[in-house]
Amino acid sequence: MSAASRDAFSRPVFDQTIRIQSNHAQRLLDRGFLLVLRIIGDDEEMDQVEEIVGKLIGELAEELRPEHARLAQLRETNGISAAPRYTNPKRITVHISSPRLAQYTALVEGLDRLMTVMDAVWLAGVLTNKQRADGAYQWRTRVLRTGREIIEIERRARASAEKRGKGEELSEVEEPVVAQEVSSEGSEMEDSEGGMEESSTVDAKT
Repeated sequence: MSAASRDAFSRPVFDQTIRIQSNHAQRLLDRGFLLVLRIIGDDEEMDQVEEIVGKLIGELAEELRPEHARLAQLRETNGISAAPRYTNPKRITVHISSPRLAQYTALVEGLDRLMTVMDAVWLAGVLTNKQRADGAYQWRTRVLRTGREIIEIERRARASAEKRGKGEELSEVEEPVVAQEVSSEGSEMEDSEGGMEESSTVDAKT
């Protein structure tokens, strides 16, 4: 397939702009969004790979929910009504090119919501510094670990495709940019005072 043919291929994409406030969730974006490519092969095999990936993400998302509920209850019990303001939230436009990327994006948003509640309880003095640090590290690490598992699954799928003689077709698959920072809201405030707004792109990682 020629470069011109690849450029001419029209992929369906949702452009979704999300607002990420916490540093821990932003650091996941700094490492790049994971994009599980549709590996060349039989539809049944591709569906099996996506089912495995979907299960990994879904299971972690399910584990996030009760922890969020626990912290929200702790916040309510202690009469904490204020939500923290973050000094440098970011707005990111994610180019959703697969169901799994949409699922992973929702997972990052879930982690961000968890951190917002955790920070509110910590700032109110209900959680200690160590409890907050340990909790934040644990959940960010779990999301990163899931990401690494997805990368390994894709690596094995690619290796399988290459063994079946699909190496040339795989090499011609162009990996698009899947996320782009629209603005750093903290930078927008600086820009209004004479500073410059910064922006960056986050490339697909495999």
